[in-house]
Amino acid sequence: MCQTLRQKYSLTVNRQDVMYMMADLDPLGVVQRSRRMFVRRVYHSLGPNHTWHVDGYDKLKPYGLAISGCIDGYSRKVMWLVCGASNNNPEVIAHHYLQCATEFGVIPKLLRKDCGTENGVMAAIHCTLRSNHQDELAGAASHVYGASTTNQRIESWWSYFRKQRTQFWMDLLNDLKERQLFNGSHEHICLVRFVFLGMLQKELDETKEIWNTHTIRAVKQSRCPSGKPDAMFIVPHRFNGTDCGFPISQDNLDQYLAEPTLSMCGDDQLQANFEELHSQGNFTTPLNWETGVENYITMKNIAEI
Repeated sequence: MCQTLRQKYSLTVNRQDVMYMMADLDPLGVVQRSRRMFVRRVYHSLGPNHTWHVDGYDKLKPYGLAISGCIDGYSRKVMWLVCGASNNNPEVIAHHYLQCATEFGVIPKLLRKDCGTENGVMAAIHCTLRSNHQDELAGAASHVYGASTTNQRIESWWSYFRKQRTQFWMDLLNDLKERQLFNGSHEHICLVRFVFLGMLQKELDETKEIWNTHTIRAVKQSRCPSGKPDAMFIVPHRFNGTDCGFPISQDNLDQYLAEPTLSMCGDDQLQANFEELHSQGNFTTPLNWETGVENYITMKNIAEI
């Protein structure tokens, strides 16, 4: 507080005087902070499609696997969960948003995301699509930037996601690194994407399906309903909610929708080289992680990387 008074208001004050004044103005807050008592925030939403929370997951990024996700704040339904060569490319993130809007035929009232340059194109498209609406969040007010620590819906879900899926992949790929089979080079990263990206995406689709159809238990601190995310998203009136989204026509989306130019492994030349090696070799389709590791080691040796 002393620093805030000095920097923002150009006031030079004694630290002890500030402490006494804060104790007089907010005695309860001073006591709670001195006891390190956590004040739990309560998330409130009027219904599905009121707020979509978008974020990237970077735990597998050292191995070249970048994940992007979005969750509906009211129903906690995972709107998209996609793995690719990048989650920092604005073109890629905007494509995920438009694909999701195409699938559900609706855009949210509010788009919540982190302060990253990768979200700029998506934010611009969303604001443009919302510019003709008449609600209080129409146009430029329809998206909000903030720190990751305040994007609580998606950040909370990432902790569940790590326990259920990504910890295994982190351990698997780290084992390759410890065995000197992965050194973080561009070629090794592209090969990891070529071999494992399809397998991981299949698991992400399965994780999304399981989460969206499981039952969320009631929590006293939450003002949002309990139940299955899919049910809360599709029939919100049964949970005392209202669909806050705005229907969007395919014609409006098509003017922005375009396939990202980034290849699967992130390098067109290496992609073509790996595809040629794969077609010439006797490789089986990796149905499990053991087969995937065998294919990775074999292709690494053939390509001499």
